[in-house]
Amino acid sequence: MELRHLMTIRIAVNPVESFGRFPFGERRLITFDEGTFEGADLRGTLLPGGVDWQLVAPDGTLEIRAHYALRTDRGESIEVVSEGVRAAPPEVLARLAAGEQVDPDEYYFRTHIRLSTDSERLDRLNRVLGVARGERAPGGVAIHVHEVL
Repeated sequence: MELRHLMTIRIAVNPVESFGRFPFGERRLITFDEGTFEGADLRGTLLPGGVDWQLVAPDGTLEIRAHYALRTDRGESIEVVSEGVRAAPPEVLARLAAGEQVDPDEYYFRTHIRLSTDSERLDRLNRVLGVARGERAPGGVAIHVHEVL
């Protein structure tokens, strides 16, 4: 299996909203209203209204379920559905929670991504399975999306 870089998405995230303890962990909601993306033939902005529903397991592992929309600089719309996991030792999770810049090699942040578009030019994205490596930064995330060839 081969991978090819498709795009990097940078998202500014709003503060975490907790919905309390559920049977399998803490349920959280994080919204995002702005961001950018860029790839070889893709660039543009994130549309307002994106959301990441998270489940925080007792050991701190996050289950990620994000859904948001992008608009290219040509006016094309791309829907993004992303599911994955972020895990790290407790001391690294504490540094991330404190808003520190943490080297992404110190934690595991991976997602699988499906894209959908009505753009003829970008129609191939409708048949792409993407995998991504995420990086948590103060105030946001960077998602490095790779197309599975």
